[in-house]
Amino acid sequence: MYLAPIMIAAGLHKLHNYEDMVAWFGNADWGLGLPAPALMVSLAIFAELVGGISLLIGLAVRWFAIPLIISMAVAMMTVHWDHGWFAIAPGNPETSTAKVLADIGIPAAQRSLENSEEVGRRVAVAKSLLKDNGNYSWLTEKGSFVVLNNGIEFAATYLVMLLSLFFTGGGRFFSLDYWLKRHFWRDVEG
Repeated sequence: MYLAPIMIAAGLHKLHNYEDMVAWFGNADWGLGLPAPALMVSLAIFAELVGGISLLIGLAVRWFAIPLIISMAVAMMTVHWDHGWFAIAPGNPETSTAKVLADIGIPAAQRSLENSEEVGRRVAVAKSLLKDNGNYSWLTEKGSFVVLNNGIEFAATYLVMLLSLFFTGGGRFFSLDYWLKRHFWRDVEG
């Protein structure tokens, strides 16, 4: 159920901004450069909107997990891959989870730590500017300022959740799949 509102919101966003999405999907200069962008956007809307509703009510969960898995894989590769793992860039390399991987010699993790140093500098400058020129208390009342890195972290997490749904189904009691199977299985047995 956690994934349902995320997928529904993504599908609705694409639906309400259809022309802009088609332009972004298709444009190789400032967009994704995908072939047949109108078809791709339509498929993404169907997967995310109808699939999200399906996840919410637990109907055909395994079947709808397939296009959603594909959608997440495409998002990871075309939108998020070049930005690394983190969705929100860590601003302190000493507390970054990439430090453990950098310590064992993984080059991408070392680049992530270098990025963290730069993010930390930029966030410090932004906070200083806001403190000097704005109402910093009001601006940070609902949370601290961060740098959106737009990495694969969320898409990969959603993909793993969808893989779990594909292999296990929607579960018991809260899934229409469960109740339909139970009803029809009883008719077959009896």
